Formats: sequence, structure tokens, C-alpha cells
Amino acid sequence: MKTVILSIVFSVVIHFIYIIGNLVAGYIKSKYYKPDIEKMWNNSEPIPNEVAFGGAVSPFFYVFTFIAAAFVCGLIIFSYKKLLS
Repeated sequence: MKTVILSIVFSVVIHFIYIIGNLVAGYIKSKYYKPDIEKMWNNSEPIPNEVAFGGAVSPFFYVFTFIAAAFVCGLIIFSYKKLLS
């Protein structure tokens, strides 16, 4: 049971690091973005066609990745314990 709980905790930590990393990267990119107004003024294409503000991912995707990460972490922990014994 301890291996299962530990693998779930590792999966939560991995997903937390992934989500926080994406938030920090997005914040840094937004903070230091400097648009080239002259280039945009001369461009005849509308700007909304060029910029994407994120993407939509199904919430089930994160559920499946959480389960898969917990399974992989459980295998690693189980293998590590067997090697040490």
C-alpha cells in the first residue's frame, strides 16, 4: 500500500511541476513581449489570425496522464525496492 500512495504522490508532484512550469513560462513570455508596431502596421493580415492564446485539452487527458505517471512511478519504486532487497 505504501508503494501505491508514494506513486500517487510522485504523480501529483510531476503534474504540479508541469503546470507551474507552463504558467511561469507563459508569464515570462508575456512580460517580456515587445511588439513591433511598425511591422504590424505594414502587415495587411489581421493579428488574431496569427496569435493563439493557449489551447484546449480535454480534462480526461490529465486524468489519463496522472494514472499513467502513477503507474510508471509505481513500477520504478517497486523495481527499486526489489533491487535493494
